[in-house]
Amino acid sequence: SVSRLLYLLQQETSSTELRTECAVVLGSLAMGTENNVKSLLDCHIIPALLQGLLSPDLKLIEACLRCLRTIFISPVTSEDLLYTDATVISHLMALLSRSQYTQEYICQIFSHCCKGPDHQTILFNHGAVQNIARLLVSTSYKVRMQALKCFSVLAFENPQVSMTLVNVSVDGELLPQIFVKMLQRDKPIEMQLTSAKCLTSMCRAGAIRTDDSCIILKTLPCLVRMCSKERLLEERVEGAETLAYLIETDVELQRIASITDHLIVMLADYFKYPSSVSAITDIKRLDHDLKHAHELRQAAFKLYASLGANDEDIRKKIIETENMMDRIVNGLSEPGIKVRLAAVRCLHSLSRSVQQLRTSFQDHAVWKPLMKVLQNAPNEILVVASSTLCNLLLEFSPSKEPILESGAIELLCSLTQSENLALRVNGIWALMNMAFQAEQKIKSDILRGLSTEQLFQLLSDSDVNVLMKTLGLLRNLLSTRPHIDHIMSTHGKQIMQAVTLILEGEHNIEVKEQTLCILANIADGTTAKELIMTNDDILQKIKYYMSHSNAKLQLAAMFCISNLIWNEEEGSQERQDKLRDMGIVDILHKLSQSSDPNLCDK
Repeated sequence: SVSRLLYLLQQETSSTELRTECAVVLGSLAMGTENNVKSLLDCHIIPALLQGLLSPDLKLIEACLRCLRTIFISPVTSEDLLYTDATVISHLMALLSRSQYTQEYICQIFSHCCKGPDHQTILFNHGAVQNIARLLVSTSYKVRMQALKCFSVLAFENPQVSMTLVNVSVDGELLPQIFVKMLQRDKPIEMQLTSAKCLTSMCRAGAIRTDDSCIILKTLPCLVRMCSKERLLEERVEGAETLAYLIETDVELQRIASITDHLIVMLADYFKYPSSVSAITDIKRLDHDLKHAHELRQAAFKLYASLGANDEDIRKKIIETENMMDRIVNGLSEPGIKVRLAAVRCLHSLSRSVQQLRTSFQDHAVWKPLMKVLQNAPNEILVVASSTLCNLLLEFSPSKEPILESGAIELLCSLTQSENLALRVNGIWALMNMAFQAEQKIKSDILRGLSTEQLFQLLSDSDVNVLMKTLGLLRNLLSTRPHIDHIMSTHGKQIMQAVTLILEGEHNIEVKEQTLCILANIADGTTAKELIMTNDDILQKIKYYMSHSNAKLQLAAMFCISNLIWNEEEGSQERQDKLRDMGIVDILHKLSQSSDPNLCDK
């Protein structure tokens, strides 16, 4: 029974041989099912094994470490159990020098239990980098490999670790050079992939430049090789995901990757699993293919999204790859959330292309599945899907009409009330795009859908991005004369209140300029003008901004004035007289002597 074994293991009176045998048997039990591991954890096996590590006997230490390793790599074990007592990590670091077995097992424990920045920091602060670096030149392949895995998890999305790694050397050789050697084609695939991951993390953290030859000539080609048909499915998944991360923000790397080994066509093969029924003679193989099929699709979508993030020609190539748009559209309705998210990301990346919005996106009615994705999806999908919708609502996009008819206004108005900042920004941004050069009915629908309360809510949002997009929406709503007059006749009072609110608030130049431009639009209306002319407070504000220290604001204020005084418009004389009495002409005289040619002309 387990409790008997644990009792013997912990008894000081047991001989070392007996304690070692107990640890070995427990290690064998841990190799069984997940339920085995669960029952061992329930019996508090971890503290018992950690206590065994305090013995001076190396064989006992190794047996306890082997068992701990087996338990920690099980999905049912919480990583946090390693960190409950701070002395455990320092003791493990000290045991690294005892034997190749202790090195292999401890590195394996660390790489499995290092999940996220908190764990990375604890290990880093306990000297993990210096202690593990020397193991990269061990005579044992297993030790080298486990040490390498440690570095790949320690450096992942961690600038502090990455910046440290660049300057660490072992036997006079810097770590990046050691990693590059481990990338070579004659090394085992697992080693090539893991060292490529280390170099990728260091590059993304800014520790290695993106134009460094170790990235362009070594890491990138190695990762592209991992995507080829010759590789195992799991290697192809990892290769594509790592490559997607490496090139995600660098247009030059995207261009190089897109022309390496026909990568774009090679990725199309990721969608062909499981292979056709006739070719399957092996049931195990089918099971394996099915398990990896969605991971392959997810990886391909991610890599296509990174490849197409900036370059128009690459996007065109991706879309021209066999059935690509159909694959993305199918991806949008997959049951697995990860594949759906990756498909939406891919679509978002391609939707940055004006050309594609007008052609492929239209031919495949992409907006339909996209609107479906937006119905009660989790936030991470909503953020990317609503960003994509913003692009589909730009004025040159033919999808704009059908999207409107499918209830988009209501959906977007509800996004503007989200707790999530990115969703509020996207909701208001999409409405702003929708209102650009739109017909009056759409504009009225937007105002009705948003409600005045919500509009004020957005104008007092703590995020400047939300504020700017809301002002952009107002500016788009208040364009073309009949629309301006119509909207100001129904919402004039509230809009003038909003404008006053912003001009009196503590806001940056861009916000004030945008607000003055809205006023200039209102001043351009036929009847709307009166709302400014009868509001002395607003007139004084326009006068104040004409003499402001910032030329942008002065220009915007002068636009308001010029729209109020056109000679050919009815009532212009009275308006001119009123502005003259306010001292506007004197300011204009002063501005005509300005050193700024724009101000001077205006």
